[in-house]
Amino acid sequence: MGSTFLPKISVALILKEKYVFSSIKINSMSITNEIVLRPRFKFDIEQDNETLLKLFEDSKTNQSDFIVSRVDDHVFIKFPKEKQHFWSPQLHLEINKNDTNDQSSTLFGLFGPNPTVWTMFMFFHFIVICLFLGFGVWAYTNWSLNTSFAIQLFLTGLMVIIWVVLYFAGRIGKKSGMNEMHELHHFMRDTLRGEIST
Repeated sequence: MGSTFLPKISVALILKEKYVFSSIKINSMSITNEIVLRPRFKFDIEQDNETLLKLFEDSKTNQSDFIVSRVDDHVFIKFPKEKQHFWSPQLHLEINKNDTNDQSSTLFGLFGPNPTVWTMFMFFHFIVICLFLGFGVWAYTNWSLNTSFAIQLFLTGLMVIIWVVLYFAGRIGKKSGMNEMHELHHFMRDTLRGEIST
């Protein structure tokens, strides 16, 4: 849709560098999605996925700055409730075993807003689009019948204004969540490097 919740930020810059961790080497990284709503990234790591997932499991008790949860091969990293605001992002990681090499993994990352906020925002966009189309058809019908269509035209224009407001609200949210995106990325990087202190 038209909102831009989160930026490309320097995910493109941050993630293009080649990391070499202690016993973990990231071979290749690429940004797979230029859409700024929910920036994505992907890279390969020369380590089996269970070892990597265990690093994130251990980080639950090794630190208190982030809430880490795991479901199968998926890891969700977010801020504690007291540090969250409406636009706070979270990071969803999927760490899969490499099909060609059991001792390497592919990590897929997705930055995004809180699922509740994301659903609400997309719902608002959907409603505005439906109303815009509805009022537009109503205005066209009245125009075709040579009856007054000023109210319908006004409501159609109002939907455009509301959409613009949602767009700029998304841009504001994008800016307010930028630093937190960096923090989430740094936490992921440090965890993979095994640098989370106990």
